[in-house]
Amino acid sequence: MMNTVVRTVRTPRVFSAAAGIGSEKAVAAWWIGSHSASTMTLGEKEQHKEDTVAGGGASAGDPKRKEVVSYWGVQPAKVTKEDGTEWKWNCFKPWETYQADLSIDLKKHHVPKTLLDKFAYWMVKSLRLPTDIFFQRRYGCRAMMLETVAAVPGMVGGMLLHCKSLRRFEHSGGWIKALLEEAENERMHLMTFMEVAKPKWYERALVFTVQGIFFNAYFLAYLASPKLAHRITGYLEEEAIHSYTEFLKELDKGNIENVKAPAIAIDYWRLPADSTLRDVVMVVRADEAHHRDVNHFASDIHYQGLELKDSPAPIGYH
Repeated sequence: MMNTVVRTVRTPRVFSAAAGIGSEKAVAAWWIGSHSASTMTLGEKEQHKEDTVAGGGASAGDPKRKEVVSYWGVQPAKVTKEDGTEWKWNCFKPWETYQADLSIDLKKHHVPKTLLDKFAYWMVKSLRLPTDIFFQRRYGCRAMMLETVAAVPGMVGGMLLHCKSLRRFEHSGGWIKALLEEAENERMHLMTFMEVAKPKWYERALVFTVQGIFFNAYFLAYLASPKLAHRITGYLEEEAIHSYTEFLKELDKGNIENVKAPAIAIDYWRLPADSTLRDVVMVVRADEAHHRDVNHFASDIHYQGLELKDSPAPIGYH
């Protein structure tokens, strides 16, 4: 029996910002190779690879680039920036980038009035003490730890709303997407700060422990009371704003070196090429303020006896 594989030849997907930075338009062109049903034998495949190397193709030009042979023919298109240079990030695409809204009010605070709100508020406050003791003024490592926890609520809430939507055969009002957007945004914060501060082995071990405990605790809290879970997240985001404000103070005092912004941050937030760590902290803090608003808003919806689907979700609220 002759084995076959699928060959897919790709051309770049073009992202253009000429039509507007937020246009989210991309064009992909695909050509399927020769032979019937775009297939060829393994022997032919080997010959094709030799011809490619001999002819100075992509396989020869880039030793790190490996051609993936797949029966299913699932191959990602090559994405380029508007200037024609290759887009090097697989974790996000150009149309998913944005410019942070730095004009948001950072001092807004939800005053706890009900017993449930007071419980959420003081629980979050109690978690700040051990964090302050452990990390002290090491705000780079503190930011990493913070983001490993901050990325959990959106994923848990989005997952549970997803399952609820399936069970009830109903729409979510966009809240599944909004919460998953939040989780992804928080994860991108982590990917950015990993370029600035390298965690020690015991800090990595702490992440395993804290994330395991927090994920399960938040999962149970959301099942029991979504309004409590979202209120907790809202207060966590308020603490995040405070932490990043202290981070900025240390940068301004010169206690932390204001290094060049990581390349991933420049592309994700569309920052100028000469941006620094301070610029990154500014946009991350603005993100946290938006997450604060979304989660307090979600909790208020539940407090009014409604469900999240009854109010349009703030999708894309950055």
